Amino acid sequence: MRIGIDAGGSLIKIAYTEQNATHFGKFPASQLDAAAKWVNDQTVSDLSITGGKAGVLNQKLKTDAKIVPEFEATVAGVNQLLLEDGHSLDSFILTNVGTGTSIHHINGDQNVRIIGTGVGGGTLMGLSKLLTGLEDYEEITKLGANNLRDRVDLKVHHIYEGTEPPIPGDLTASNFGNVHHLTSEFSNEEFTSAVIGLVAETITVVSLQVARQTNSNAIVFIGSTFTNNPLMKDIVERYTKMYGLQPIILQHGEYSGAVGAMLK
Repeated sequence: MRIGIDAGGSLIKIAYTEQNATHFGKFPASQLDAAAKWVNDQTVSDLSITGGKAGVLNQKLKTDAKIVPEFEATVAGVNQLLLEDGHSLDSFILTNVGTGTSIHHINGDQNVRIIGTGVGGGTLMGLSKLLTGLEDYEEITKLGANNLRDRVDLKVHHIYEGTEPPIPGDLTASNFGNVHHLTSEFSNEEFTSAVIGLVAETITVVSLQVARQTNSNAIVFIGSTFTNNPLMKDIVERYTKMYGLQPIILQHGEYSGAVGAMLK
């Protein structure tokens, strides 16, 4: 068995090959010992680790692992997953939505990190807990899928009430900007929708600016925050297409680092 691991701040993501097929699995970062036990129970021919917790995890393993630089592993994994999903790109923007978000310009063999933002999956989980008390990712994204944002977010049509706005009226003018106008209670569905909207719009707008700066026509989005999160995907795809660029959300994008580590 060949194993690649991306030991990140929130999740330990694993890609492994067995009987000529690639499989995936993950553990919460808080369960580092359980992840190590799973690896130690396998018969491993090749083991590589990347990510911020790679050194800590490696100390718990019976088989000494090769440590692969995180950006190097991620790009290698993305290029492999792009091919598997039927895409052929020489130059593109890579937006890696982890706990925070890191944005790169990939041009052939060149990989340049352009910018990052602290808005990402950690923001989604943290704000959702503060506003609703919820801590379960699946529950948050399920509630948020209803896209009930019109009372929480200030939309363009709120500003141009009674007149035709110059841009689509359902676009966000201010995230959470409508809250102070209302006195009624807000539901968990409304809050989780608004939080997902804030994260999705922020990472997309920043990505679009980087794409314009680098003359890129495609943005590849990866990260666990897209898993079972239809509202996040819809917003990212809509905003990207609105500016005439191609959005690509990889099927197994959250495992890019693990796949790249395995390939290395």
